[in-house]
Amino acid sequence: MISKANEPTSAKPTRPFLKWAGGKTQLLNAIGEVFPFGSADKFTYVEPFVGGGAVLFWVLNHFPGVGKVVLNDINGDLTGTYKAISTSVDALIESLRKWESEYHNLSENQDEKKNYYNAKRALFNERSSNSTKQAALMIFLNKTGFNGLFRVNRSNGFNVPIGSYKKPVICQEENLRSASRALAGVEILNGDFEKTLRYANKNSFFYIDPPYKPVSDTAHFTSYAKGGFNDEEQERLKRFCDKLTEHQCRWLLSNSDPVDPMTEIPFFDTLYSKYTINRVLARRSINSNPEKRGLQSEVLINNFLHNSK
Repeated sequence: MISKANEPTSAKPTRPFLKWAGGKTQLLNAIGEVFPFGSADKFTYVEPFVGGGAVLFWVLNHFPGVGKVVLNDINGDLTGTYKAISTSVDALIESLRKWESEYHNLSENQDEKKNYYNAKRALFNERSSNSTKQAALMIFLNKTGFNGLFRVNRSNGFNVPIGSYKKPVICQEENLRSASRALAGVEILNGDFEKTLRYANKNSFFYIDPPYKPVSDTAHFTSYAKGGFNDEEQERLKRFCDKLTEHQCRWLLSNSDPVDPMTEIPFFDTLYSKYTINRVLARRSINSNPEKRGLQSEVLINNFLHNSK
């Protein structure tokens, strides 16, 4: 029987501190319905692809009994930001507060604003600042760049242009401090998802949120880390899930819901045929064609439930 979480332990629960494409905030209810532990249970929680951390913070807010928590991502800029918030939030906030004031003072001069943004982007791409300043640059660009995207080219250069926000909130001080407290004791890894296998056992739960497979040949977005995540990587991830199952570890995986054009069968129905696959609707706004934005079918795949439909 699945135990549901209690209400958040705080009136103002910690929220993700970054905008992130494919964020899972709108899937939290669906994830909560199948979450295999209760709020007082002690278990190990692992995210091999942490991204914006919506599910991570949901777990930290709702499950005070959780024991070990491990987050990982191949994107070193991202995991470096998590580490800086965990260990040096005061200095990070000081930089963001200063940059927010300077940026807002330029709100009536678009050319100067653009120059300011581009200078911060160039400094970020040098990757020569200390870890705290580099994390502050990451947050600044995320809050001021177009649509809150994080996108890099093949040389790992962040190349998102300035956004249209007039006076964006760059320094969310209260939430950053809350995130710093929440991340205390969390193990933060930067590497391939398979390095998290060592945490797999019958008392651990993996939430797996890889870069989504494009739903069509024209829907390719761009990489969040140098190298990308193609079909071979999706197949390697499935073998990783098989290994987790062999370790009696419970896992839940989310992904897009593309159809194989050759067989007209949903791609993940074939790849994960021996596991439970449910579908949910999520609103996505990243698509070059505005008519294809909106509610999209996504899959939630797990190894511990029977099909509910």
